[in-house]
Amino acid sequence: MTDLTTRLASRLTALNWMMATAESCTGGLIAAHCTDLPGSSKWFERGFVTYSNAAKTELLGVPPDVIAAEGAVSESVARAMALGAYYRTPARVSVAVTGVAGPDGGSADKPVGTVWLAWCIDGQVHAERQQFEGQRHTIREATVAHSLQGLLQRLPHAPT
Repeated sequence: MTDLTTRLASRLTALNWMMATAESCTGGLIAAHCTDLPGSSKWFERGFVTYSNAAKTELLGVPPDVIAAEGAVSESVARAMALGAYYRTPARVSVAVTGVAGPDGGSADKPVGTVWLAWCIDGQVHAERQQFEGQRHTIREATVAHSLQGLLQRLPHAPT
């Protein structure tokens, strides 16, 4: 994953952009992977760990009625988390994740491994649902990798 993070760092640095994270099921692992790189303060602005529904509302502005209607693991919540991180920081991009890492907490509609990811670039949000397999650690690591790869794919290339 270091190569992926290094490529992301290089792209963000070339753009002179900062990123922010809004994490639920990963509990700060995305931010940790980013800040493992020396010099990450040039491109990593901050991370929000919003594990509880109250934290999603208080720190990111996710409407409680959306959480009540659709559940914390939903497209609407992931989008609201990404927008919340974007609008509450000077970062140009944000990534948000909310999911069921297990081993408990799954349902027929949202089995263990269900993760919603959202990326916000200059106020435009893209979201997708993934179904990761494996144990808790594997699901969380797959979520980190997919979130960083998804951001890298969506970022523009720096002008030459």
